[in-house]
Amino acid sequence: MNRLVQPASFADPERNLEFEFVRATENAALNVIHWLGRGEKEQADEAACDAIRGVFDLVDIRGEVVIGEGIKDNAPGIFLGDKLGNWSEGSSTFDIALDPVDGTTNLANGLPNSISVMAASERRKGHPPSMKHVPSFYSTKLAYGPEVVRAISEGLPAIQLDDPLEQTLKRVAEALGKRVQELVVVTLNRPRHAHYVSEVRRVGAALRLIGDGDITAAVAPSLADSGVDLYIGIGGSPEGVLTAAALRALGGDMLLRMWPHNEEERELLMDEVGIAELERVYHTKDLVAGESALFCATGISDSALLPGVKLTGKKAITHSILMRARSRTVRYIRAIHNLETKTIHLRSDRQEHKL
Repeated sequence: MNRLVQPASFADPERNLEFEFVRATENAALNVIHWLGRGEKEQADEAACDAIRGVFDLVDIRGEVVIGEGIKDNAPGIFLGDKLGNWSEGSSTFDIALDPVDGTTNLANGLPNSISVMAASERRKGHPPSMKHVPSFYSTKLAYGPEVVRAISEGLPAIQLDDPLEQTLKRVAEALGKRVQELVVVTLNRPRHAHYVSEVRRVGAALRLIGDGDITAAVAPSLADSGVDLYIGIGGSPEGVLTAAALRALGGDMLLRMWPHNEEERELLMDEVGIAELERVYHTKDLVAGESALFCATGISDSALLPGVKLTGKKAITHSILMRARSRTVRYIRAIHNLETKTIHLRSDRQEHKL
């Protein structure tokens, strides 16, 4: 017998608004594609922010940015505490995390692996934010997929962030039914990751080094067709929370701990959060609490997660992904935009613009 449930349109504001988030990342990707390879990452970031704000100016939502971007380098951005939506009386309240362009350096240099990405979680009245604000610029992260999560729940020793990497790789291989030599590990190509690189090579696993864009890389182990088994590295803390929203929908997990990049930041964090919080290892559910979690992204340049924007004659083709934790639904959206009629609303002058 089918169980009677309350209609989703009344019970689930997230479902009513999910495609507005996709529209925002689509418009951001379309508004920045002409900056691809032009070496102007701040102008590209500004264009993406303008498009995202422009979409939400027309949406009945009370959105508060609890995870913003642009803090590390003072680039144009949408920042912590900023408001999105028209904040009309009675509209639903959402906590929002975003990176208008994840992979700005890649975008500026005409390289793969740049996306526009957002995440959101409904905030119930009187409740604190459902997404954890991690105050450090950078965090150490280790992300793995749902098969590893399942194996741990069935008795495989849990993976710890400070475990020797060789031991972690052996446990991931056991969970996936592979040899260590068959694993594919991704990390950012940074001097600070020299130890990870040497260890992966020493034990014989395959290694992919990426220049930028660690959201895509950290989500990849939870996607069946990505060809990636593990992500490890030190990257942006806001990107870690965005990744956590995606992993809530995909069933994967991530370990994250704050990584002060110098002694001055460490002392500031000690004063702000204390030693216990500074050394705490967060899991995905610590970073995005509750059952409401929405993640969407649109490719700008090609990545393991999504193809980039394709311009063909008078049309632009975008590829987006939309995930919801509550239903565990993952949608891939291919949209064809007619450039003769397509317009996007921009915050900068509050008008519609042709591309």
